[in-house]
Amino acid sequence: MVLNWIWVAFFIVAFVIALVKLVFWGDFDVFPAMMDSTFSSSKTAFEISLGLTGVLSLWLGIMKIGEKGGVVNVLARLLSPIFTKLFPDIPKGHPVTGSIFMNIAANMLGLDNAATPLGLKAMEQLQELNHKKDTATNPMIMFLVLNTSGLTLIPISIMVYRAQMGAAQPTDIFIPILLATFFSTLAGITITSLFQKINLLNRTILLTLGGAAIVVAGIIWSLGQMDSLLMNRVSTSSANILLMVIIIAFILAGVRKKINVYDAFIEGAKEGFQTAVRIIPYLVAILVGIGVFRASGAMDMIIDGIRYGVEACGGNSDFVAALPTALMKPLSGSGARGMMVDAMTTYGADSFVGRLSCIFQGSTDTTFYILAVYFGSVGIVKTRHAVACGLLADLAGIIAAIAIAYLFFS
Repeated sequence: MVLNWIWVAFFIVAFVIALVKLVFWGDFDVFPAMMDSTFSSSKTAFEISLGLTGVLSLWLGIMKIGEKGGVVNVLARLLSPIFTKLFPDIPKGHPVTGSIFMNIAANMLGLDNAATPLGLKAMEQLQELNHKKDTATNPMIMFLVLNTSGLTLIPISIMVYRAQMGAAQPTDIFIPILLATFFSTLAGITITSLFQKINLLNRTILLTLGGAAIVVAGIIWSLGQMDSLLMNRVSTSSANILLMVIIIAFILAGVRKKINVYDAFIEGAKEGFQTAVRIIPYLVAILVGIGVFRASGAMDMIIDGIRYGVEACGGNSDFVAALPTALMKPLSGSGARGMMVDAMTTYGADSFVGRLSCIFQGSTDTTFYILAVYFGSVGIVKTRHAVACGLLADLAGIIAAIAIAYLFFS
């Protein structure tokens, strides 16, 4: 229901703004631009789905081998203590906990292509536990908030963009992004727990979060000892080695269980193809709405209004020029990436705005895209508090990114 009203608002606000531009400023280009955006966004949505087909088929095939080989069940048992606290409605030791962990791990390593199919698999398993098939459950919402908060340990793609844009030290945003995304995830867990009345003040969760903080600190220290070139090589190699280890481990587990590994892969791959087709309408809907909103100039008006408000209050408005990346990120990953590159092109890769836009890009994820694709894949219509929790986590990431950028680069 929330997504429904947001989608409607995109069109109504865009139409009103375009009409005002036409009547009062004689802007005859705004409506053609909006219509062009509907066609281009529809094409983009289909191309994304088409591109996902192969990746979904591959990873759901691998996951099916892991499921039949018992690997997912082993992960579920290992993660049961913490997951029973964060996901109290999931039966202890259920295979979905293994799928959730695989998805979160892929996201943390910046492996977007692997993360999406693993996440869709987790959503299908969560839907099996759902008694109201059109309504999001508490575990679904907690899982999606963990996704939308965008916890990333190795922001390889952002560092590559900075190198391409001529940054003197492409990796100088690594620690700020790590800190900002950690606060975003922590805020997302806390906010969702308040909605769902989950008690976070218990030994298991406190030890887990404390351990995660220590691991993050260790990664920061280890990579901080390397130069930029070595850091990029180690990060990229580690992520790809881990992926290959997962694939080999799942295959060997299937062989050990004496299952037909090939047939299991084909069975899972078929599910991947069906899922890719199923999400096309949802992607078209959300991307067309976003495209029309952008083409009308509504995003520019929001930015100008924020700048005026900050300056009227006597605040430092240096961060405002980077806000398009932050505001676009919940709507469109590719759009936010374009905003980030534009900021670095306009202001310089090593400028405050250029660096802050990179931190924004890495501190949160594409909330509406994730909600549309993940919920759409299992037919969820009533999203309950998912949008509110996801956007509040995004807001926490944005605020943390601004504060950390001023701390590191002002």
